[in-house]
Amino acid sequence: MARDVKPTRSELIKLKKQIELAFLGHRLLKMKRDGLIIEFLKVLKEARDIRRRIIQDYVDADEKIGVAQALEGSIAVQSVAYAISQTASVEVTAKNIMGVVVPLVEHKSVVRRIDDRGYGIIGTSVSIDEATAAYERLLEDVIKAAEIETTIKRLIKEIEKTKRRVNALEFRVIPEIQGIETFIRMRLEELERESIFRLKRIKGKSKKEN
Repeated sequence: MARDVKPTRSELIKLKKQIELAFLGHRLLKMKRDGLIIEFLKVLKEARDIRRRIIQDYVDADEKIGVAQALEGSIAVQSVAYAISQTASVEVTAKNIMGVVVPLVEHKSVVRRIDDRGYGIIGTSVSIDEATAAYERLLEDVIKAAEIETTIKRLIKEIEKTKRRVNALEFRVIPEIQGIETFIRMRLEELERESIFRLKRIKGKSKKEN
């Protein structure tokens, strides 16, 4: 590549500016990468917490549905499940984490009051209400987990992309430009020495002729 570059002062000045910009870009990308890693670790902690909560809530819901089935019977429990008139609804928007667009899931109608569930309060036991509430909490956690998992995937993708750009600048682009700069400097010094040598020869010839 150096052979295609003209060894001129103006080209050397242009290369200096390119090197400065490359170092600036490298520094900014490293800052972005480090910031993304910090955000990733925060979200990772949330993911671990929500997974533990899902396990706990699942065990709790499973126990409560077991109690409800034992007290009321499977048919009664299934009837209540079919009677629930509303399904959980979610609204997906977006938020920005250091330039990475990640989903923001707002859930509605997940955890409800007893009188909003669609089945009659009279004729159902406390055990069914407790089982229903437990599964509502579990569903709320699953929705939150989906948001966090998607955020983690997008952060990982952006971190990897940023790392590749940092490495490309550090190990390929910057050394390549610096190599061209060195080539031009050496070539200019060589041309300068040749010019001085020619001037000395011309002066030497002039003295002999005089």
